[in-house]
Amino acid sequence: MKIPLSMTSTMRTPILLALLVQGPIAFAQPEPTPAPTAPEQAATAPTPAPTPTAPTPEPAPTEPTPAPAPEEAPTGPKITIGGYVEANYQLHAQNPSNRITNLRGFDNRSRTFTLQNVAVDVKGEQGPVTARIILQVGHTPSTYYLAEPASPGTGGVNASSSELWKYVQAANLTAKAPHDLTIEAGLFPSPIGIEVIPIKDNMNWSRSNLFFGLPAYHTGVMVGRPIADGWTGKLHAYNGWNTVVDNNGYPSVAVSAAYASGKTTAQLLYFGGIERPSGAPEGKPWRHLFDALAQHALTDKVTVAAQLDAGFEPNDLGTSSWVAAALYGKLALTETLYAAARADYFYETVAEDNGTTASAIFWPTQWMASGTATLAYQPAGGVSVRLEYRHDHADSDVFFGGEVATDPMTMTFVPDRDMQDTVTLGVTAWF
Repeated sequence: MKIPLSMTSTMRTPILLALLVQGPIAFAQPEPTPAPTAPEQAATAPTPAPTPTAPTPEPAPTEPTPAPAPEEAPTGPKITIGGYVEANYQLHAQNPSNRITNLRGFDNRSRTFTLQNVAVDVKGEQGPVTARIILQVGHTPSTYYLAEPASPGTGGVNASSSELWKYVQAANLTAKAPHDLTIEAGLFPSPIGIEVIPIKDNMNWSRSNLFFGLPAYHTGVMVGRPIADGWTGKLHAYNGWNTVVDNNGYPSVAVSAAYASGKTTAQLLYFGGIERPSGAPEGKPWRHLFDALAQHALTDKVTVAAQLDAGFEPNDLGTSSWVAAALYGKLALTETLYAAARADYFYETVAEDNGTTASAIFWPTQWMASGTATLAYQPAGGVSVRLEYRHDHADSDVFFGGEVATDPMTMTFVPDRDMQDTVTLGVTAWF
């Protein structure tokens, strides 16, 4: 059946319109996605945004390598210089014509201004080693070295005597060694006793009979080491008593233990050796010396001290022996003023065999004693002014007074008093 043309045209128009409308809609719809399974629906989550990648940092600019530091020049030793001066004026109550205050050692001239001692102390430190030398001149060192043996020389070797060595108070080396050891070698002031050579370090102006009578210096070596809390032990080997050059060729030995802690210092010491010169009538006896001392500050104002010495020497003529003691006290009156007192006693027994008497070790009398009172004022740092009264007493005439006679055979002064009294005004300054 033929469709009429008019009808065909009439029907074509709605169909074309429908296709035109449906075509864009069909093209805009995406293809259908298959429905997910149940497990996938439960685990499906939004996909996270991708993490941005950090930009790679540019390398830091390379700093130039610093030039090596120049090596430090080696430092030299540390040098310390000190010293002191001691001077006095003394009045002797017995007014001897020779103006000598006998057996006092250092403050030994009356009615004159006396330069007792001038000392210069130089110390150099380099690493573990310290070198020290103290030079001196005055009445003190000249008396200090009176017992130094006189050793003859030859055409090619000098003689040795007190005149050679009296200007040297100390000359030594100290070295710190492993295991806390300290080694010292040279010329030293003696470790015996509580008093020392510089007056500034003593309570009184004058020194006791113990300081003057017992050994004052030694030459040799010491080795020390801490042995307990506050205690230091030392072994000593010396030429002998008051000898730079030994008078017999036999060394002497000593052992000591010193204590220092807080307000207390103390020491115990044994010293032994052959001290008689070669060819002495006493033979070659071994002499024993025992020394003990202690000092303690009872309060900030009161200090007390004591020293005890004893010894014996069994020689070819018998046994010589001695005992000596000294007591000290100091009272601070103000920050710059103090008073001090000292009493000492020294007793000696000399060996004797069938009328032959051994030479005395210390004194030309059996016993010596003294009492001393000192007033000390320190007007400034490094200066001390001291006024002192002292009374000396002995078993026999060993002092001078009045018109002093002279022995025509020996041309020496003849002692005529068993006591003496002095008043001394002294000044010491140090740096």
